[in-house]
Amino acid sequence: MKKYILSIFSLFVLFSCSDDKYERMNENPKNPADVPASFLFSSATKDLMDQVTNLSVNNNIFRFVSQYLTATTYTQEPNFNLTDRNIPETHFAILYRDVLVDLKDAEEITAANADLLPEEEVAARLAQIKVLQVYTWHYLVDTFGNVPFTEALDTENNLPVYDDALDIYNQLITDLTEINGDFNSAGFESQDLLFDGDMSKWQKFSNSLLLRIAMRLSESNPDIANNAVEIAISNGVMESNDDSAIFNYLDSPPNTNPLWEDLVQSGRSDYVTANTIVDYMNNLEDPRRSVYFDDNLNGEYTGGIYGASNSYSNYTHIGAEFREPTHPGILMDYAEVEFLITEAAARNIGGATDASSHYENAISASFQYWLGSTDGVEDYLSQSDVAYSNDNWEEKVATQFWIAMYDNAFQGWYVWRKFDNPSLNLPQVSENPIPLRFTYPIREQNLNSANYQQASDAIGGDELQTPLFWDVN
Repeated sequence: MKKYILSIFSLFVLFSCSDDKYERMNENPKNPADVPASFLFSSATKDLMDQVTNLSVNNNIFRFVSQYLTATTYTQEPNFNLTDRNIPETHFAILYRDVLVDLKDAEEITAANADLLPEEEVAARLAQIKVLQVYTWHYLVDTFGNVPFTEALDTENNLPVYDDALDIYNQLITDLTEINGDFNSAGFESQDLLFDGDMSKWQKFSNSLLLRIAMRLSESNPDIANNAVEIAISNGVMESNDDSAIFNYLDSPPNTNPLWEDLVQSGRSDYVTANTIVDYMNNLEDPRRSVYFDDNLNGEYTGGIYGASNSYSNYTHIGAEFREPTHPGILMDYAEVEFLITEAAARNIGGATDASSHYENAISASFQYWLGSTDGVEDYLSQSDVAYSNDNWEEKVATQFWIAMYDNAFQGWYVWRKFDNPSLNLPQVSENPIPLRFTYPIREQNLNSANYQQASDAIGGDELQTPLFWDVN
C-alpha cells in the first residue's frame, strides 16, 4: 500500500462534491493501510474510466488511432509516434498502478472483513471488483498482447513474467462465468459510480463483457468463443441503453470528464475531427453528425486531414456535447452488445440468430443514445450502403460499429483490427501503417529485460505491426 501515501492523500484533498455517490471518496484515512475497500473500488473505477475517456496525448491516443480526431499542430501522435511521450508507459502504469493495485487491495480488504457482512454481500462486492479487474486485464491484453498477469501484482516480485494472452483470456472467461450467481445481494452501493448499486445491471455488464471477450476469439478460437457466447447470452446481457455501463462526471474539477479538461479548461486548440470519420458520415448523411460534430463551419462538416497540420478554424470541431464537464464516459454500451451479437449470429456462434435484427437494434440504440430518439433511423437503415446484407455483412457491420464507438475509441480501434474495415487513412506526414498493438513500455525493456524479451519473442516481435493473437485476418 505504499503508493497510497501520496496518491490517495491527493485524491482525498481534491474530491469534494455533494453527490452521495462520491461521499466515500472524500474520506481521509490517517493510515493508508486502513483505506476502506469502498474507497479503493470507487477510486479504481474513476481511474479506469478516465483512462478510457482521456484525450491527452500524454495518456491516451486511441481517438487518433481510431481516426475520430486528428491534431492541429503537434502531429507526432496521429502519425503513430508513441515514443516521444512514452505513451505505452503511461497507459501501462495507470492500468496496473492506479486501477489493478487498487482493485486487488479492495478485494483483499473485502475478504479480510468478510465476518462483518452477510456472506452474500461479500460475494456481491467481490463480483463487482472482479468485473472491473477483468475489464482492465482485457484492456491491457488488447493493447499489448502478452502482459504480466499471474505475477504482476506480487509486491515481492519486481520482475514479473509475461503470461500468454490466450491463457489470460481463458482465465478472464472463467472468472466472469463463475461470478454470474454472485449478484443476488447488495454490493457496493453508494460507492458504485456506474450503476448506483443496481446489481442486476452489474450482472448484465459482466455477461456483456464476457460476450465482448468471447467475440474477440470468433475467428482465432471459435470453439472457445462459441461456448462463452452461449453462456453470456443465456445468463443475460444488456437489453437497452438503460443497462449501459456509463460513468456520470460532475461539473467541477477534479470530477469532470477528461475531455473537458483537454478541450476547454486547457484553453488549447489542439484537436479537430478527422476527415476519416467525417467523410464516412457525410456520405451517409448520418444524423448523428449534429451531436458528434460542432457547427463551427455553418452547417458544413469538414474533417481535418488525418495526420497533417490542420488549422483549427478551418475544420470541424468535436461536438459541443463532448466539451461539457459532465459529459458521461462509456465503459460499455448496449449498442456495442448488439453489434457483437450481430457478428455472433452472422458467424453462427453461441446460438445467436437473426443478425439483421440485432444490427438494426445496434444502430437504433446508437441513434437513441445520441439523438434522444430513433427518428430517421428507418430511412438511414434503408440506404444501400447501410442495409444489412449477408453478402457483405462484415464491411457494413464494421463501418456502423466503428461509427457508433465514436466516444469509446478503443473499441473503434478493435473493430478496425478485427474486420479490416472500415478503410482508414494513412497519416499524411509519416504514411506509417495503422498500429495493430502498442509496443511495450521502455521501462519494461530496461528493468524487466529478460521477461520482456521472452514476451517479445513469443508474440512475434515488439512492433506496432505485430498482430494480436485474435487478429487473424
